This record gives sequence, structure tokens and C-alpha cells, in this order.
Amino acid sequence: MNTFHAHDDDQVEGGALGRKLGLSRRQLFAATTGMAAAAAITALPGRASAAVSATALGTPLIRDSKRGIILYTVRDAISRDPNTTTLPSGFKEVLKALSEIGYERIEFAGFTQHANAEGGANLDSVAGATLLRSWLDEYGLRAEGNHGFIPGSWPLTQADLDRFKVSLEIANILGMDHMGTGNDPTGSNYKADWDIAAQKWNVLGEIARNSGYVKLYTHNHDAAYNFLLDSGPLDAQGRPTRSSGIRKLEYFLGITDPKFVNLEMDIYWAHVAQYKHRTYTAPDGSVQTNIFNPLALVQAQEGRYPLFHAKDGKINTATANGYDMVPFGTGDIDYTTFFRGLVSQHHYPMYEQDTAPGGTANPAQSLQFAQISYNNLSALTTE
Repeated sequence: MNTFHAHDDDQVEGGALGRKLGLSRRQLFAATTGMAAAAAITALPGRASAAVSATALGTPLIRDSKRGIILYTVRDAISRDPNTTTLPSGFKEVLKALSEIGYERIEFAGFTQHANAEGGANLDSVAGATLLRSWLDEYGLRAEGNHGFIPGSWPLTQADLDRFKVSLEIANILGMDHMGTGNDPTGSNYKADWDIAAQKWNVLGEIARNSGYVKLYTHNHDAAYNFLLDSGPLDAQGRPTRSSGIRKLEYFLGITDPKFVNLEMDIYWAHVAQYKHRTYTAPDGSVQTNIFNPLALVQAQEGRYPLFHAKDGKINTATANGYDMVPFGTGDIDYTTFFRGLVSQHHYPMYEQDTAPGGTANPAQSLQFAQISYNNLSALTTE
């Protein structure tokens, strides 16, 4: 079992991970919220910290078996050359490191790594998935999803359909219950394009479910929560210029089949949408205000949100988005209220931070932030 030494300046042992990252207790204390959370982290890192936090702080709001991470957060570690560093690198070593931290669920962001890592550069194949599955099993991890290939064309071409079916085969080998994309269903503002996107996703979702127990999901950014252009007058191209007040993703939910189409709300980007997309021009030309409530949208159809991106943000109104990305639990998004507002425990919050990689100045940063964020995610309690 991994242990801390008794002195404040000692390094987190955490097996090979702690020694490689050089993460001190002071760093963890500074990044976690509340003295109680810090006390829990002091006792034991990794998987053991979840049990300590449950005892010291109450019932965990997110059970340890539900806590996950999308590998985009640690993409720098996966893509670096293992021959030039002692830090975890490539899928195998990074999966091991994440397991030591305590994560149990993994969301992939593609299947490429550095060519010198075990298995080679590209594991996007049946053989590659078999190798990845062996590492997941070895480290007690489970794949929950992947931001992978979703055909862009409609109607579907045979080539796209064939590639999509290979992606589903890979998902089944990895044991994924979900497969999706990192993009919105369409980048358009117009109702006609969302109608087409819904038609395509209904078909793809049915194919996915028929291939095995794979639920198809789309991941959102803030633009998907802007208002749909669905009302006249029309522009020179015959497109609507005003809105009935429905948001694009709300409309998409209403015209897709809940058996086949699911969503992964990125909670950070949903709060960016709350900050940015507040007004629309109604059919009569008046400007209307409508403040977006991410939790209310989820509560309306909670079963359609098997995955979340648990990405935190610190308010910064000097930026266009209104927030800066920070490690989970160190920002201003009220995750306690959000998760307490859900009825079901059948959700997998995947920690994500686009800005976690520290570059050459701090190559260990993304895994350090993964440790901090895991401890803060495990410190959330039901009351």
C-alpha cells in the first residue's frame, strides 16, 4: 500500500508515480479545498484516499468505481518518448500511473501514442485494442468511452459505415459501454442542419446498440447551447434569422431517440454557455433574455447523460469564456450542488482539463493535476 511520510515536505510515495512526479504534500494541500479534504489526503494517496475521505467526511458523492478521467488531459504523457524521460509515457505506463492515483474509469481520446512506447504508435485496431484491454485489466481499470470516429457525411458512405463498425468492434473489445465524439453533432446554427444531424445520429445510435451494449454519445461545447435559428424573416439564402428561444442541443434532444442517442455534458462548457449565451432575437424582433441552467437540462432527461466531463473553471470575466480552466476542485463551478441535484448514481464523471499539460517547463504537471483532481473529486460528499 502507498504511504506518506510524516514530514510536510516529504514526497508523495505513490509507488513509482509519486517518486517520478515529485508531488509534495504541500502541493496537494494548496490545491485541495478545505482542511478536512486535506486531512483525508494526508493519510493515503491513490485508491486508499477514497476510503479515508468516506470515513472522515461522510458518504462520497461520487463512488470510487465511478471516478474517471479522459486521457486527453494527460495527452502529453501518452505522446512523449519513453526513451528520453523517466516520467510515465505511453498508454501502458500512464494507465498504471492513473490506477495508482485511484481512477477506475478511463475515457480514451483516440488510440495514438509515441512510436517508441510499447505497442507502437497506433493502437486503433483489433490487435491494438486487445493489447490495451490487457493493460486495463492488469491495472484494474475499465474503459467507459472514446472520443473517436463518427461519420461526418450524410447519407452514410459505405467506407464511413465500414470504419464506424470497426470502431464499434474495438469498443466491444475494450469493454466500453459508450462510444462518442469530442464534437457537437453539427456546428451549424440552423434548424435544417440539426434535423439532418439528428437523423444521422438516430441511425448510428441504432447500429451501435445492435453491435453490442454500446451507447452512442455526443460531447458538447458552449456553442451547442446557443439559441437555434428557426424563425423568420429569412436571409438571402433562405435561412431563418431569429429564434423561438430553444437552444440547439435542447432541440436535438427532442428529435433524437433516447434509446440510441446520449450526451456527455462537459459541465465547464455548459457554464461557459450560461455566461455567454443569454439573449436571443425572438420572431417579433424583440430581444429576450434566458439564462441557461445546465443542471435543469440534465434533470429533465437524466438517463441520457451516462458520462460527464468534470472540468473546473475559475471565474475570469476578462476572457471571452468567463472562466479559466483549473484542476478539479480548485475553481468556482459548484460541483457539489450539481451532483447532489442528480437522482441517479449511474453517471461517470470524467475529469478533464484541456490545459493540464505543462510543456517542457513542467512535464509532470498533467499527472500532478490528475492526482489533485482525483482527491478533490473523491472528497465531495452527499451532505
